[in-house]
Amino acid sequence: MFAKILLVVIIIMNVIAFALMGLDKKRAKAGQWRIKEATLFLAAGLFGALGGTLGMFTFRHKTKHWYFKLGFPALLAVQVVLVVIGLKLLA
Repeated sequence: MFAKILLVVIIIMNVIAFALMGLDKKRAKAGQWRIKEATLFLAAGLFGALGGTLGMFTFRHKTKHWYFKLGFPALLAVQVVLVVIGLKLLA
């Protein structure tokens, strides 16, 4: 049961993080109000790092910022380890 809930949360957070990256890129091009970098990192940090990383490269957004280019994949690695450990502990 926990694994299914975890999977749903991870999917939702990744969709949100991906969408936020796309939305912020669209707003940047249009010169509109932007999404704060802290918000982008929050979405990635709450198990949305895969979506954030895919969004970053798909939309070519924030790729010049080293802390995004290294931070999102690092968060992803940590999240994979945490999920694997969590699932093993519950099995």
